[in-house]
Amino acid sequence: MIEIKHLRTLQALKHNGSLSSAAIQLHQTQSAISHQCNELEKKLGFKLFIRKSNPIKFTIQGKILLQLSEEILPKIQKAIKSCAISHHMIIRLAIECHSCIQWLTPALKIFQKKWPKVEIDFYSDMIFSPQPSLQQGKLDIVLTSEVLPRSNVFYAPIFDFEVRLVLSPHHPLVLKKNNIVPEDLAAEILMTYPIQRHRLDIWKHFLQPAGIIPIFKNVNNTFLLIQMVSAQMGIAALPHWVVDNFERQGLIVTKKIGNGIWRRLYAAIRNGEEKELVIKTFIHSIRLHACNHLKFIRGLLKPHFF
Repeated sequence: MIEIKHLRTLQALKHNGSLSSAAIQLHQTQSAISHQCNELEKKLGFKLFIRKSNPIKFTIQGKILLQLSEEILPKIQKAIKSCAISHHMIIRLAIECHSCIQWLTPALKIFQKKWPKVEIDFYSDMIFSPQPSLQQGKLDIVLTSEVLPRSNVFYAPIFDFEVRLVLSPHHPLVLKKNNIVPEDLAAEILMTYPIQRHRLDIWKHFLQPAGIIPIFKNVNNTFLLIQMVSAQMGIAALPHWVVDNFERQGLIVTKKIGNGIWRRLYAAIRNGEEKELVIKTFIHSIRLHACNHLKFIRGLLKPHFF
């Protein structure tokens, strides 16, 4: 029966002393304020203040409701402020790429120094199919390069990266001067993370359109995968920044795939939550860290999200 607007009107009447002054504070007309008060008094069955008194004098009942407004309104304001500042005290995060953890871990430490009250709950058990869990509310952010159409998910861009062919230094393709073509990989063992084939960039954007099907072998550890490639047990396709350190050590060699396969890493969030302060600050923080510390990526200088 009594709404927040009624309590605010009572406060305005107390502080301003008249209907006309209260109307100015509340950005309404005097007649609208008068009508609101008359309607409330009619519903309650008693008067709230004495008309034509200057300043306004509240009745006993009016003073009781005025006291209520002084108790309730500050609590509402405090609750709204708390929601705006720290709606997310726990960020449930998952990634779709093993290798992201290499730069993400230090980025998380930097964020938590600035936001010590925000807990990062990292979900690695859903690492390869977390977007459905995001849609169901089980996760808050998913780092992914896969955009699902009509998913009610907002994709905030982080950076662009190139997927490179990873070879042993002794592999014959290392000496090839021309671009790598799909037919070059027809008889190769292609080692990949254990995910569905349609989610592999080299398959979706390079091999499948050409009808080339190499031998696939699953390896669920990046370091082991690099060691196997170095030992000439197969080849791989990984982001350039992932394998840079191994290439500088001479363990592997990378080559451009075709004319180049460039992908974009996103932070996937449920629609509407991209405006929440903690979520927005978190994404900006990890993006800034990645762009400042990773080689062979294209930083997005002015993405729409920021």
